[in-house]
Amino acid sequence: MDRRGPRVVNEIGVFTMGAGLLLATFVREPWQLYLTLGVLVGGGSVCLGYTGQGLFLPNWFVRRRGLAMSLAYSGVGVGSIVILPWMQLLIGRNGWRAACWAMAIVVLVLLAPLNLLLRRRPEDLGLAPDGDAVTTRGSTTQAANVVDAAWAAVDWTLGRAVRTARFWWIAAGYFGGLFAWYAVQVHQTKYLIEIGFSPTYAAWALGLVSLVAIPGQIFLGHLSDRIGREWVWTVGCLGFALCYLALIMLEHTPTYTLVWLMVITQGALGYGVTSVVGAIPAEIFQGRHYGSIFGTLMLSAIAGGAAGPWIAGVLHDVTGSYRLVFWIAIVVSLLSAVTIWLAAPRKVRAVAGRVHLIGRKTLERRPS
Repeated sequence: MDRRGPRVVNEIGVFTMGAGLLLATFVREPWQLYLTLGVLVGGGSVCLGYTGQGLFLPNWFVRRRGLAMSLAYSGVGVGSIVILPWMQLLIGRNGWRAACWAMAIVVLVLLAPLNLLLRRRPEDLGLAPDGDAVTTRGSTTQAANVVDAAWAAVDWTLGRAVRTARFWWIAAGYFGGLFAWYAVQVHQTKYLIEIGFSPTYAAWALGLVSLVAIPGQIFLGHLSDRIGREWVWTVGCLGFALCYLALIMLEHTPTYTLVWLMVITQGALGYGVTSVVGAIPAEIFQGRHYGSIFGTLMLSAIAGGAAGPWIAGVLHDVTGSYRLVFWIAIVVSLLSAVTIWLAAPRKVRAVAGRVHLIGRKTLERRPS
């Protein structure tokens, strides 16, 4: 991304995913399924999803970075609502191979030309972030949000970033956040069926999480531009913690009210972490090499997303219950919130709603 820009990265994702979907229709052995839908489609989705978009979107927005990224990421929820029922219909009528063919055509025909419009940063087109007019004063307006001038002046490379505590606090926070996210996303349907809900209702509950996530992500993204990224990450982690508490309570009191509580806290609050997942490192390590830094941090997030469902499954098989892993996920969620406060993006660059405080603190420090 740092060298070639989003067009190259995203088009690699398009053709990798398209190839994986098309080749999956010829699968005859399990390892072929892992290679096509697992490696190719999974790898392509990294280029096209949260990671790929987060590599360049923060360059385009400063004052409304949270809102912009939450609007972009809310497309995942919209896509889940629109595409997944269509996929299910195709699978029911024509089989999963036909569904793979259809999805491959959509990816190649729709996304390939759209991604040609992408640029890494507005300066590539002679523009400035947030749609501001380019002035001869350069980046004066962008520098107005800098709290720690010495830190912001560093030309951050991946090598320099990994030698800081902030990098590893973010990595730990992202691991924990995605651990909590995917552990519940993968296992909640099975759990609801186990405690007595119908498979249809359990499936609808999972779909509703994506639906309520759309307004939640957008609102929390906007809120992060006003009060700070740490607060919104904390709200998201508390959302996951409350979601797991509702799931624990459901084992003894399987009511629709608790299911709705689980859905709302998970989707409207928990999924809100995506609105700041790109903004947090962008405000700490902003610069020419942000792409490599963010991409490396997302390896920790991906690891958390893989570990959560796997550990949940193993503990369920060993103990015969999800109760232990749900308590573990609550602790992990709370620790994730703490690590982002320790990373402290607010101490490097202030969000738009807090910029006015920089000048006030400067005046307070001046001798009278």
